[in-house]
Amino acid sequence: MNYDQARAIESRNMFAVYEKIRQPMVMARGEGAYVWDTQGNRYLDLVSGGRAVTALGHCPPAVVEAVREQAGRLLHMSNDYFTEPQMELARLLGEVCVCPRVFFCNSGAEANEAAIKLARKHARTHHGPDQFEIVTMLGSFHGRTMATLAATGQPKYQAEFAPLVPGFKHVEFNHTAALEQAVNERTCAVMLEPVLGESGVYPATAAFMRACRGACDRVGALLILDEVQTGLGRTGKLFAYEHYDVRPDVITLAKALGSGMPIGAMLATDEAATAFAPSDHASSFGGGALAAAAALAGVRTIIDQRIADNAARIGARLLAGLQNLAAKYPVITAVRGIGMMLAADLAQPVAAEVRAACLRRSVLIQVVGDSMLRFIPPLILAAEQADAGLAALDEALGEVAG
Repeated sequence: MNYDQARAIESRNMFAVYEKIRQPMVMARGEGAYVWDTQGNRYLDLVSGGRAVTALGHCPPAVVEAVREQAGRLLHMSNDYFTEPQMELARLLGEVCVCPRVFFCNSGAEANEAAIKLARKHARTHHGPDQFEIVTMLGSFHGRTMATLAATGQPKYQAEFAPLVPGFKHVEFNHTAALEQAVNERTCAVMLEPVLGESGVYPATAAFMRACRGACDRVGALLILDEVQTGLGRTGKLFAYEHYDVRPDVITLAKALGSGMPIGAMLATDEAATAFAPSDHASSFGGGALAAAAALAGVRTIIDQRIADNAARIGARLLAGLQNLAAKYPVITAVRGIGMMLAADLAQPVAAEVRAACLRRSVLIQVVGDSMLRFIPPLILAAEQADAGLAALDEALGEVAG
């Protein structure tokens, strides 16, 4: 199938929700940091499957084998029953995280939805029904369900879906005074990404993260860290909270958790987890045998092969390369990043043109709005692949804004 055929099917048979972001190819297969389209063209993938999902690259052997083996044994049983992959994954996550209790679901939005429910139930149990507000950050992104949409601090995603779920306040990210003013006796949780991802790679400062913890402690609220994008190695540590001397009450995961399979998780401390009683929350497919087997193989690989260390090392190489390009091309006004999350601001609205120029050089990058480039490569990226991506970007910038 070629691109024109795919577009024709989309126009007849699909909702048009992806129409503006589709890239001009049909992907057929992937291996490591590369993908191939149906025409046989190979691309260096610096977007991890498009949304920071394929942290171990495409079709990592351990995950493929786990899926193949599990698919031949047991595809699905509901959570009325135990399955070994789910139990082993729960045990592993509990061993490596400060939040040892886990609820499995199917996506990051569902994980955040579960965290919102847990925070409200926890506050109702300990403080009464009037403590239900959740403070989140301007520029945040937590999902597209109605509750996570309300939690997201970006009006552009919300305007057409009002009235939103009530009970959310948004404050300026890294603004301690605004946070402390917003948190009061009605606050049941502060929810934030340790690094604002979708809006352009902005890490929380250590002081702000401490302020979030302190504000929660002051009113008995939960600190929820949305690590859907930052979790499992992307920032150069297994979890982004490890960059801070702060202990969260709840962590949400997805993306890298499944290595391409759909799975999400909400993790919580023992104390926070007690707020959920039997039947308070559930998922038909969450933690199913097939997805859990894939996640178990992927997380073991990330830990055993110290993938986070590679993300830190190659991420630093990419950041230095972007800084060199900023010195060469005045169109780049700022560069920032942590681990394998990097961004470059542009003085002109030419981000889409730069992306297209990179695509012509067989490199996939991402844009944020009209004037920002974003790079979220697989965590297994090698030094020579990072250098090849930077060389293609150098040529693209020269073509578009040289």
